[in-house]
Amino acid sequence: MRFPTVNGANLEGRNYQVPVDLDGEYNVVILAFQRWHQMLVDSWMPQLAELAEAHPTVRYYELPSLENFGFFQRMMIDNGMRFGIPDRAVRARTITLYLNLRHFMGALAIPDTGTIHTLLLDPEGNVLWREAGECTPAKFAALEAAVSQAVAGAAPQSQLVHA
Repeated sequence: MRFPTVNGANLEGRNYQVPVDLDGEYNVVILAFQRWHQMLVDSWMPQLAELAEAHPTVRYYELPSLENFGFFQRMMIDNGMRFGIPDRAVRARTITLYLNLRHFMGALAIPDTGTIHTLLLDPEGNVLWREAGECTPAKFAALEAAVSQAVAGAAPQSQLVHA
């Protein structure tokens, strides 16, 4: 499965074509669909920071994924998020996607917007690993193993892990 090419901008104003413009050789992306998902996203952040430090070719991003609202709604949402996130590094790795949500979710076999989805992407945007929901020790261990195998040049043992 390949991550679809979509356009977005981070909360610092940099435009991205995701996954092409992501900065890592391997990228972990967390797709969030609802405001309350932030607590689930935050459950991954300390471990992802450690993972990126241990593997310099790995980067991680939050991708709030929303329906393609009008310009003023997008501006209000982005400004609200920007105001609520004082840390510039966090704003830089938060890329808001406004898109046809049904089409996007279908391309990634995401059944609904009930929880977050964390994906590991290779340099071509192929999904090497995936998981739904908050971070647990078992989920993070599986991600660490997938990253280690990918960085070492081997295909991950279980390419698609579904929650």
